[in-house]
Amino acid sequence: MNAKKLKLKIVTPEKLILEEMVDQVSLPTKLGEITVLPDHIPLITELTSGDVVAVVNGEPTPMAVVGGFIEVKYGESGITEVAVLADFAEHVGELSDEKIEQAKARAEELKVLMENKEHVDFEHFEAELERSLTRVKIADKWRKKKYRK
Repeated sequence: MNAKKLKLKIVTPEKLILEEMVDQVSLPTKLGEITVLPDHIPLITELTSGDVVAVVNGEPTPMAVVGGFIEVKYGESGITEVAVLADFAEHVGELSDEKIEQAKARAEELKVLMENKEHVDFEHFEAELERSLTRVKIADKWRKKKYRK
């Protein structure tokens, strides 16, 4: 039996996070979580904060993501391709306890700074706060679960 796969590519403005053939991928969107399987219909939608979970041979590979877009299309070879263009993405395995504590401390610091109405750059603070909170939430969710690194 020849199991179909799809090509998953996760990119941030800084770097390529993941490029791999996977069985399926679940993604957080503005309309709710979706799971993309091989031969999925073409789609473009907005990505929200949460975890992208790629499954390879039955093993999940979770990543924390914040904002961006998702495009699902048929590639030239007939393979379904999923492109995730994220504002921020990080493999859960890279989130050490130290990084999680730093993210929690930074989130608290940003909450205090946002209360000061003299700060003009609310978008920057909000984006950084969302990134820190997402790191903490996703790390806590996957801390005790088994996943592929």
